Amino acid sequence: MTSGVLFRTEKAGEKNMPPTDERSRADKFAGHRAQFLSNRKRILAVQEICGICGKPVDKNIKYPLPLSATVDHIIPIAKGGHPSDLANLQLAHFCCNRQKSDKLAPRVGFDPAPKVVPNRLLPQTFDWKTL
Repeated sequence: MTSGVLFRTEKAGEKNMPPTDERSRADKFAGHRAQFLSNRKRILAVQEICGICGKPVDKNIKYPLPLSATVDHIIPIAKGGHPSDLANLQLAHFCCNRQKSDKLAPRVGFDPAPKVVPNRLLPQTFDWKTL
């Protein structure tokens, strides 16, 4: 199924390989792999709730099943997220992580910033005699 065409990013001796950017994902092949695995163990040991859906994760369920535990990048690597930073990783169900894919999803269980009332909604006049 492979053609004899060379990609522009390859050398002549590396026939039929995908371009460099497709085979060098930072958390899989580069220097971040060891740190990612270390942080993955930390997250699996500490966190209990899926960061995407907010439901508990059963860590006894193994990989092929949809509700198995996996580690998700909050800001996907494709969108500029750090591949091994502990602040960019969260526990998730396998099915939730697959559904999220490389999109940015709001984190569940965290309070958003407090609402600020704009000046246009404040009263335009005030009765100072009532004070």
